[in-house]
Amino acid sequence: MQSQPPQSASAPGPAPVVDVEQAEAALVEHYPRLVRLAYLVLPPSLGRNRRVLTAHALTQRSLPRGRKPGVAVAIPAQQGGGHRRDPGYAYVRLQVVRGALDAGLPLTWRSWPRRAQLPPLLPQVRGLRLFPRSGGADELALDQRLAKLSGAARAAYVLRGLEALDDAGVRMVLTAAGCDDPDDALAEADAVEARYALLASPEFDPCSLHARPTDLMRRRQHLKAAGVAALATLVCGALLGLPGDGWGPDGAAAPPYAQNPAAQAALDPGKLTVAATGAWRRSARTDFSVWPARGGLVDDKALLRRALAVWARPGETVQVSATPGTPSGAPPGPAQLLYAGEVDAARVVLLYDGLRIVRYAEPKEGTSGAALDFARVDGASGPEASALVVNRADGNVRYLTAPWVRSAAVRDLLKPAGQALALRRDADGVTEPFAGPAQSGRCTSWNALRMRDHSGAVRMVTDLGELTPARLTAGRPEAPREAAPADWTKSACSLASVRSHGVRSVNSWAYARQTLPETGAAAQWVCTRAETWRGAGSRSLAQFQTADGPTGAVAAKAEDSPACGPREPRVLAGVRWKSPGGNWYLLGAGSKDVTSLTASGGDQVQGNVLAVSTERTARARLTGTLADGTKVATLR
Repeated sequence: MQSQPPQSASAPGPAPVVDVEQAEAALVEHYPRLVRLAYLVLPPSLGRNRRVLTAHALTQRSLPRGRKPGVAVAIPAQQGGGHRRDPGYAYVRLQVVRGALDAGLPLTWRSWPRRAQLPPLLPQVRGLRLFPRSGGADELALDQRLAKLSGAARAAYVLRGLEALDDAGVRMVLTAAGCDDPDDALAEADAVEARYALLASPEFDPCSLHARPTDLMRRRQHLKAAGVAALATLVCGALLGLPGDGWGPDGAAAPPYAQNPAAQAALDPGKLTVAATGAWRRSARTDFSVWPARGGLVDDKALLRRALAVWARPGETVQVSATPGTPSGAPPGPAQLLYAGEVDAARVVLLYDGLRIVRYAEPKEGTSGAALDFARVDGASGPEASALVVNRADGNVRYLTAPWVRSAAVRDLLKPAGQALALRRDADGVTEPFAGPAQSGRCTSWNALRMRDHSGAVRMVTDLGELTPARLTAGRPEAPREAAPADWTKSACSLASVRSHGVRSVNSWAYARQTLPETGAAAQWVCTRAETWRGAGSRSLAQFQTADGPTGAVAAKAEDSPACGPREPRVLAGVRWKSPGGNWYLLGAGSKDVTSLTASGGDQVQGNVLAVSTERTARARLTGTLADGTKVATLR
């Protein structure tokens, strides 16, 4: 809970004097609010991790220097009255706003950088990235709109919303903070819708944080013989970087393992294949083979050579990941170049060898910390070849979209009535970042990428932690259609159970509807089935969903079962349910080809739904019968 800005009922008068003790007391009491204020005013271009650390640093440096007599500070009035804030709080707030505005100034060669423009010395976090909890689509939209404002306009908006200052008070604070034209800042802030309640969201709380590792490489240090090792590294680096057979140009790759023509051809960036820009328009199919090479670094032969070398021989420091069932070996021959460019703080290369998508990423500065990711995509076409994850950072995701995608938007599956948030894409088809599905904690939102292609067809995919997003469909397994947000409103959170499982597509099938006993309310039975790229490992989940429940209750699940799939489009599941009156019932439902249901107690009904009274602790078994007499067991 945010502390409220302190107030006092003193009448206007001379500017009060603030001493160190007053400022320190205000800082300690209202530290979370001041840090939130700094975080909101800081430019989002810093990245969420640096914004968090800089916000804390600016707040901790806001006290008066030394123990000299206090300094005078003007205190603006709040909206709606003449109450004046505590002088100590007003002083430290002014210092925080001034530092946040300084941090947003561009660095130039003409003047020394100000302290706030440099990375903070304290606090320091090593080996972790910190960022606030992800909010919903409304918070993301507000953050994107604030990012487009100037620093002074952002400060004006936040002082209005978070601090409840009127325009005169905002003008006073901005003037004292060094803003040249507060009126222009106020006018620019007026262009953003006044949704001030969102400023108190966890999305903008830098005191309640998630932590993720910066990398997963081994972090051992060898202290013995450090001087000898450093000297040997310098000598070897100089020798191996010379022209010839050394591995200097190959970055983080291990030493060569073979010298044969096929292996050498696969490592030659000059032999990479490239599709023509309009090849997809003339091709009989739309798959990755007709993607043109895009990005600002497609002609950077040194980068491409490093990517190919690391693919063939990843060194010990390279972080390698592969979806289940995906081989991570060297390329069998010259691969196809899909993308090479700078994305956020990394240089990224995407390659395709007919079976796999390979992503190579390295920091903009140097090649230490390189990453290599593999994803199987054999047989992908149309919707399954419409997007690739090009980068993830701070819980956000960016996609590279196919050349036939005409527009992209974000849909929160848990809010089917909400509006789609349009995504900007650059000239290469890379989307702006947006919040991916939360990987831990409560499931309060689940964003999906909605794409419209050149024919007008709309597809939806979602990020499940891999290079290729999973396609979302709905309807009977033998003839699924493209999903709409309403098809996944109560089932979206169950997608977390198949994260990083090599998922190709997930289908949601509402196979039965049932009237609940006593209440007469409607409920439905839904089966979600995740198909994988490798074929094996499919997962089916039967859910019981009531109209008043936010999510479905898992009734049964199975792995590597043909049930609920195109080969066997039938399913049966049951669940014990407690009525509002306190009575327990065994509820069950099968797909429409189930003609009768039998409970273990002997109760039998004709049709594909069942509701019989039972005891809370009673064990019940449900069996279905098809029209030809075949028995069907529940999903397991």
